[in-house]
Amino acid sequence: MLSAQIERRVEWPDTDAAGHYHHSTILRWIEAAEAELYEQVGLTNMFGVIPRVHLEVNHRARLWFRDRVDVRIEIAELGRTSITLRFDVRRAGELAADGSMTAVHIDPAAGKAIPWPDAVRTALMPSVEPGT
Repeated sequence: MLSAQIERRVEWPDTDAAGHYHHSTILRWIEAAEAELYEQVGLTNMFGVIPRVHLEVNHRARLWFRDRVDVRIEIAELGRTSITLRFDVRRAGELAADGSMTAVHIDPAAGKAIPWPDAVRTALMPSVEPGT
C-alpha cells in the first residue's frame, strides 16, 4: 500500500479555548499528508477533481500547543470512482487520532463521479490491473 508521513507541530491558531488542538486541525494535517502521498507518485493535479464525501475521525488523546506529531496516511481502498485513505496522528508514538477519509473522482464540468483513468489507478495501486 502506498503511504506518506509528515511531521507537524500544534501551533497557536490550531488550539481552541480549552488550550488543546481544535478538531479541524486534523483535516488540514491529513490533507497535507495526502498531498505528499500523491506527489510521491507524480499525481500533483489531483485536487479539484476529488471532493471528500466521508470523513471519520477518532480523537484518542489531547494535543497541546507546541506538541510535535507524526501524521501518516495510506491508501486503504481504491474503488472504481473513489479512494479511501486511512490515517493516524501520533505524538511520541502515542496514538492521538485515527480514522479514514473517502473522496470521489469527478468530472469537474459535470460534477459527477467518473472512473479513475488507468494511469491514475496504476500510480495509486501498482498491483491493481488497469480497468478493474
